[in-house]
Amino acid sequence: MKMIETQRSLIEVLDRDSAHFLLNYYQDNQQHLAPWEPIRGSHYLTLEYWQESLTASEQAFSNGSEFKFVALTKNRQEVIGICNFTGVTRGAFQACFLGYSISQRFEGQGLMTEILSAGIDYMFKEVGLHRIMANYMPENKRSAAVLAQLGFEKEGFARDYLMIAGQWRDHVLTAKING
Repeated sequence: MKMIETQRSLIEVLDRDSAHFLLNYYQDNQQHLAPWEPIRGSHYLTLEYWQESLTASEQAFSNGSEFKFVALTKNRQEVIGICNFTGVTRGAFQACFLGYSISQRFEGQGLMTEILSAGIDYMFKEVGLHRIMANYMPENKRSAAVLAQLGFEKEGFARDYLMIAGQWRDHVLTAKING
């Protein structure tokens, strides 16, 4: 299954023919997302980049190594946000990392919580994972609130965890357990 429907969104693994959706999302939200993401090269804002990325995303979905979902408006005209489950590890761990973002235009409406809730449910019930880990920078209060509302528990603190906006940034480590 490549689509999840929520009350206000359609969550899909897009194919390369839908690359324009992500190109538009990242172009429109470049300044909004910049404080929370790595510095991207100029290729990041090209149609070719997103076509290649979506081809890889479809393959990863097929082999169960990554689940990169895009939440669209019900009329499939605009991207609301992104919901990525990456680094899927099987065996004794049965876990992944969660990364997400929302369009500035849709902030503050509860949509990210709605989208993540559906994605997490899919990962636990359909994919069979036991643990989903999500990390956020301490000053990102909105992200902290969303994760807390979804039942993620703080498990630690990592200094200089990721290179974000050109600087090594600390992160709060959280996880949600299936069960």
